[in-house]
Amino acid sequence: MRYSEFWSLVDDVFGDAYGRTLADVQVLTELGSRTAVQALDEGVEPRVVWHALCDAMDVPEARRWGSDRRRPAPPAR
Repeated sequence: MRYSEFWSLVDDVFGDAYGRTLADVQVLTELGSRTAVQALDEGVEPRVVWHALCDAMDVPEARRWGSDRRRPAPPAR
C-alpha cells in the first residue's frame, strides 16, 4: 500500500476532515502508543498503520476498503 492509498482510504472510510484528525490524534496501542501520523513519519508501513487504525475504530472488514469495490484490498498483516 502506498501513502497516497492510505490517505485515500482514510478520507473515504472516515470522511475528509474527521479522518485526517483521527489519524493525527488517535493513539494506537498496536503501533506502540503512537498516532497513525507518527507511525507513518517513523517509517511504519502504511498497510500496518491502516489495519491498526481500522482495528482501533472497529471498522468492519467489508468497510475497510472504501466505497470503490474495484479497489484491491491491502494484503492482510
